[in-house]
Amino acid sequence: MTLDEIIASLFPDGHQIRKDGGVIAGSAKLRAGGRMLVIGVTDRTALGVDEALRLSRHVLESIDRDTGPILVLVDSDSQRMSKRDELLGLNEFLAHLAKVLIHADMHGRPTIGILYGHSAAGALLATGLATRVLVGLPGASPAVMDLPSMAKVTKLSMEALEEKAESTPVFAPGLSNLEQMGAIHMIWSDAAPLVDQLEALLADMPAVNDRRDALGKARGGRPKAADIVERVRDLALQIR
Repeated sequence: MTLDEIIASLFPDGHQIRKDGGVIAGSAKLRAGGRMLVIGVTDRTALGVDEALRLSRHVLESIDRDTGPILVLVDSDSQRMSKRDELLGLNEFLAHLAKVLIHADMHGRPTIGILYGHSAAGALLATGLATRVLVGLPGASPAVMDLPSMAKVTKLSMEALEEKAESTPVFAPGLSNLEQMGAIHMIWSDAAPLVDQLEALLADMPAVNDRRDALGKARGGRPKAADIVERVRDLALQIR
């Protein structure tokens, strides 16, 4: 589905969503009433300092002005690999964007991410993975780190990583692998109206917490993460 088709299917009752230089911003009317802030990255744009600042500003201005949930649409490259962005401290700007989304979610503005295209590395961490719930659409192609980059970092051969990727989702890119790890809460159908699936998720949001570790354990994609989190929490409480 194209971005225009996705927006039309999500918000048949009307929207004011603009696309400018790879950044999405605006609002839309919800079928159940009220409005939703809509931001995001499109056209496989690399997420750099300027884009992170623009997206953060939209969220912060909305916190002061509006109510209602926040939707983050994602079709990006990775973070922008430029000397300018790195010298300006791109990691801090990406962290700021992630913290802004988490802050909004913690203060009554439920956040939902929809991954409908590509995304990778810091761009995925600062957008879709910073929302309370990340949904995938069929055809999306996420990768926290591609295998050639992983080979450089781990010093393992491509052959070894490709073999591990066949049985271990942590080593493999792709929508189904991120769902198995719990990073993606669910995959929606593009054969049904997206508005119905969005409204059903919004109705469940009060009871939905960040359960990525538990989902990863239940789905067999990250069998140890949830237990480690519980152990760390228990140790922290003992220290207190």
